[in-house]
Amino acid sequence: MTLDKRKMRKIKKAGIAMILLFVLLGAGCGNNSSEVKEPKEEKKEERIEEKAKEPEKEPKEEEKEEETSGIASPSVNGVLHVEGTKLVGANGENVQLKGISTHGIAWFPDYINEECFRQFHEEWKANVIRLAMYTAESGGYCTDGDKEKLKDLVKSGVEFASAQDMYVIIDWHILSDSNPNMHLEEAKAFFTEMSETYRDAKNVLFEICNEPNNGTTWQDVKSYAEEIIGVIRSNKEDAVILVGTPNWCQYVDEAAADPITTYDNIMYTLHFYAATHTDDLRTRMKSAIDAGLPIFVSEYGICDASGNGAIDEAQANQWVALMDEYEISYVAWNLSNKAESSAILLSTCTKTSGFGEEDFSTSGIWLRNMLTGEAENAAGSADGSDAEKPAAVAGQGNFVWQSGDMEVSSSIKNSWDEGGTPVSQYELILRNTSGKSCTSWEVDVPFQEEITLSDGWNGEYSVQGKTLHITSKDYNGAVPEGGSVTDIGFIIKGRNGIELL
Repeated sequence: MTLDKRKMRKIKKAGIAMILLFVLLGAGCGNNSSEVKEPKEEKKEERIEEKAKEPEKEPKEEEKEEETSGIASPSVNGVLHVEGTKLVGANGENVQLKGISTHGIAWFPDYINEECFRQFHEEWKANVIRLAMYTAESGGYCTDGDKEKLKDLVKSGVEFASAQDMYVIIDWHILSDSNPNMHLEEAKAFFTEMSETYRDAKNVLFEICNEPNNGTTWQDVKSYAEEIIGVIRSNKEDAVILVGTPNWCQYVDEAAADPITTYDNIMYTLHFYAATHTDDLRTRMKSAIDAGLPIFVSEYGICDASGNGAIDEAQANQWVALMDEYEISYVAWNLSNKAESSAILLSTCTKTSGFGEEDFSTSGIWLRNMLTGEAENAAGSADGSDAEKPAAVAGQGNFVWQSGDMEVSSSIKNSWDEGGTPVSQYELILRNTSGKSCTSWEVDVPFQEEITLSDGWNGEYSVQGKTLHITSKDYNGAVPEGGSVTDIGFIIKGRNGIELL
């Protein structure tokens, strides 16, 4: 049974009157003469109207902090140092850095902006940015690059990362110059300036040689490192310094057998690309750590070692599981829209911040999901045993057809779902059946519905409705009679499933 408001008010007033009567007659406790006030009835309409007039509040700083809680940051963990094989914070707690590397800042300078770094920090939970400054190649610091402009870009990158409470790696990115001793004097001058500039910074790490290669030995690297570390230590005694290892940062076992002992706070870098480097390199990494070597994965990708080949998410997930188990820090390659499968942005993306779902490549989507934890739902366990089953794709398996002078064999290497849209990664093998050698080739891949090309490698790609047209690159166009071309691959999206004719 319910009572209307008028009856309720009468009952309230009667009750209050009785209370007042008892007070006046001395029926209350002791000599209590406190006034009893009738409670005011707040009008619902007035409350709603009052609330509507209140200005909308901006998100509190605490709410922003909540988005990035649980990840290491300079404001929480302070200056980092190395204990045993671990990277640790100012209070001795183990710290794991996870983030992204720029591509060469000489070629992709516009991504060094605070809004870009903010998005990766707040939305992706990245807590480190690596600033890759190439030393050779066109535009390199030690070749024809503008040294002052490059140093200004590095300093801007440190400023923006610091503003977002992120750690930042200054990367002396040797590559085609192979041996770091080639530009020893330039390196000493550069790191003298940078260590002096960031003498008091608590978030700056120094990577002193990206990928020694082409026969550069560990002794070459070690002698170079001891000189550069000495330069940095003269200005900044507590900096964590990352030292590259031979063979594109894979021979960590050589460093483990003969580590640098004259300085502390040193870590040794290992790089991997998941579609190329699998169990052998993982075993080598584990053995080096078990021998006492502190390892930092300052660069990795989920494609092959070219940076522009097939993607292997299953192997990438195994790497992540192992790095997390050992609390190893890892930084993904690369923040750019370069037309290669390791870039996290599609080549069609012209933005330098404020990226949306439509702007990310397959590598970018995987990286975001992994950093934010969404990968657990999307990919399951590292070995794939609990992985979500790929979206149903018609016509899975191997296909063979003739296209011009080439016999084309295709296979689906991977398939998944992006926002309800099926995505598939294909690999092709082409065989020259023309009866003569050729200097170039072109093939058509026909589908049963219109497709969208997300990525492609080792060929020039164009889409016309339901057909994907591929032509040779200058380095793989020559095919002898009966010869084959391998490692042609692409990633496509289709609305209702993807099926070859």
